[in-house]
Amino acid sequence: MPDTIEFLKTRRSVKPREMSGPGPSPAELDSILTIGARVPDHGKLTPWRFIVFEGDARARAGDVIAAVFARHHPDAPVADIEAEKRRLLEAPLVIAVVSLTKPHPKVPAWEQELSAGASCMNIVSAATALGYGANWLTGWYAFDRDALEGLGLKPEEKLAGFIHIGTATKPSEDRPRPALAEIVTRF
Repeated sequence: MPDTIEFLKTRRSVKPREMSGPGPSPAELDSILTIGARVPDHGKLTPWRFIVFEGDARARAGDVIAAVFARHHPDAPVADIEAEKRRLLEAPLVIAVVSLTKPHPKVPAWEQELSAGASCMNIVSAATALGYGANWLTGWYAFDRDALEGLGLKPEEKLAGFIHIGTATKPSEDRPRPALAEIVTRF
């Protein structure tokens, strides 16, 4: 158990631009997704699902994102539109965690959304434990209905995040963490 505690104490995100291949093998991806589905889920509602972007699917998703960006910004420079096309290309694997709340008399939507967030964190932790770099990101396109529809989300679904996974190309720098004295109170 101490190894798990030390892992959790030292886990850090890796920027997608600091990732390359290889990404997880099919068996490792199955493990990551299995762990992503093993989160608190009051009422057994499964208020999340996953979309896997790998290979050419990352570029196709980038085309969707860039087309929506271009419609919203008709005067945008070509370089900006090209940058939008590369949104999901830096890491060899991106997993979108989709949140879908379901009406339930005992499980409010907020609790279901938190379950999707827990799924994101489990995916990040699983990928990191397997030796990969991982980063949970959103971006404007995670909240834009046209972009979400183009990526396959239904109108009632939200995006909890895009988890970028790949091999870290350099050691990740830690960031300052809050002192417990600043964030902990006792009741």
